[in-house]
Amino acid sequence: MTARSRPRTPGGHARRTRPVRRASAGLTPVRAGALLAMLASAAAVYGVGAAPAFTLTGLDLVGIRYTDEAAVRQRLAIPDGTNVFRLDTEPLEKRLRELPTVERAAVDVRLPGTLAVEVAERTPILVWRVGERGFLVDRQGALFAELGREQVEEARSLPEVDDQRAASAELAVGQRLDAVDLDAATRLGSLTPSDVGSAAPRLRLQLTDPNGYVLRAEPESWAAIFGFYTASLRTPAIIPGQVRLLRSLLVEQGERNVVRIVLASETDGTFTTPPPASEDADEAEPSEAP
Repeated sequence: MTARSRPRTPGGHARRTRPVRRASAGLTPVRAGALLAMLASAAAVYGVGAAPAFTLTGLDLVGIRYTDEAAVRQRLAIPDGTNVFRLDTEPLEKRLRELPTVERAAVDVRLPGTLAVEVAERTPILVWRVGERGFLVDRQGALFAELGREQVEEARSLPEVDDQRAASAELAVGQRLDAVDLDAATRLGSLTPSDVGSAAPRLRLQLTDPNGYVLRAEPESWAAIFGFYTASLRTPAIIPGQVRLLRSLLVEQGERNVVRIVLASETDGTFTTPPPASEDADEAEPSEAP
C-alpha cells in the first residue's frame, strides 16, 4: 500500500476515512507570558543602557610606575558621557598592551560608573645607557621606558651598560636589543668586584666600537677587554671562562700591577703593566747669593 492509497475492505471496496485536522498553534497563556517577559527584559536592558546613572564618571588605575597616566587615558579614548553597559573591555585591553611599558592589562566595569584598569608592567633587569639617556630593559631585550629622575634611585640596584657605539645613538623606547648583546650584557653586568678577585669598590661595563665589551674597575685602575660576541663563532657562552681567566691574572699579578687585560678566549689572555713612575732627575739649583 502506497502512502496515498486508501485502505480497502476484504471485498475490495475502498474505505472512506475522515480527514485529520491539526490544532492551530495559537497564543497560549504560557507563550503570551514568555513573550511579555522577553519584551520587558529588552525594555529593561534598553533603559539601563540609556540611564544617566550608569554614565562613566571615574577611572581607577593601578599598577603603573613607568607608564604615563596620560598615555593610558589616551589609549582608552572613552568619550565623555559613555554608558558603562555599552563598553566592550577587550579592545581597551588590547590598546593598553600596545604601550611599550605594559605587559598585561585587565579592564573591568564597576557599577555604577567606574572603569577599573589594572596594569602589569614589564620588569627591568638592566639599564642601557646611551650618553645622558638611560633605558630600562626587560628579559626580552625590550627598551620599554626611558629612565626618569624619579626612577634613578630605584635603578641603582640594576646592572648598567654604558653603550658608547656610534650606531646606538639611534636607540629609542620600543626597540629591542640584539639577542647576543642582551646575553653578554646580563652575564657581564651582573659581575661584582669579588667575582673577579678585585678590591675595587665597583665595576663599570662599557660597550665600544673599537673593543666591544670592556669591564673597568673604579676608581680607574685596570680595564679588561672581553671583546665582541656573535651568535655562532664567538658566543657569550665563553664569558664564564673569560671571567675565571681574569680572576687568575688579577690574583697572580696583583691588580695594581696591570692596567690593560685582553681576554682573547677562555684560556688566552695578555696584559700590560703600568709605566714606571717617572723620577725627576733635575735637582733644584741652589739660589745665588745677592
